[in-house]
Amino acid sequence: MSQDFIARVNFNEQGLVPAIAQQWDTHEVLMMAWMDASALERTLATGEATYYSRSRGEQWVKGLTSGNRQFVREVRIDCDGDTLLLLVDQTGGACHTGDRTCFDAISLTIAGQ
Repeated sequence: MSQDFIARVNFNEQGLVPAIAQQWDTHEVLMMAWMDASALERTLATGEATYYSRSRGEQWVKGLTSGNRQFVREVRIDCDGDTLLLLVDQTGGACHTGDRTCFDAISLTIAGQ
């Protein structure tokens, strides 16, 4: 069944797809990373978020070295098949800086919205 799921994903020219990690219960957006088909397959098989590092050219399991792990509860594909949403249970910070989320550093409120 996971192969049917993976077949629905539209990977880009580099064989990658963006994956947004969201805390499953609070809906807090935690981070964005890339996955290749093998990382997605491993994620579906193990239940632990596995991503692909473009800079290192290799897969990495979230939290393997830091201990800040992501246990995946559900994976969704968007309507175009070109983005994944991972609903996860995050332990510790999701950002490489140690922050809970990668989206805490800079924000801008749009007036009148």
